[in-house]
Amino acid sequence: MYISGQSLIVILFVGLVAGWLAGKVVRGSGFGIIGDIVIGIAGAFVASFLFPKLGIHLGVGMVSEIIYSAIGAIILLLVVRLVRGGGRL
Repeated sequence: MYISGQSLIVILFVGLVAGWLAGKVVRGSGFGIIGDIVIGIAGAFVASFLFPKLGIHLGVGMVSEIIYSAIGAIILLLVVRLVRGGGRL
């Protein structure tokens, strides 16, 4: 998978927004704003790689990328909290 410099900047920006959004959606013990943003950036990378491979298409443009990344970040936050919390969401 090749990621250009411009794609990397977009993924980072979208990850910031998605991390904040995921932190608002998934409440609990929390990782704080910085932790949620880092999880959001990781979720953006996961979503930008995984969703096209699975054939999931919600549209085009920045809004669809934010939705993809927010879904990826929410899933990643739930998995991290499940592992960290000893099995509780």
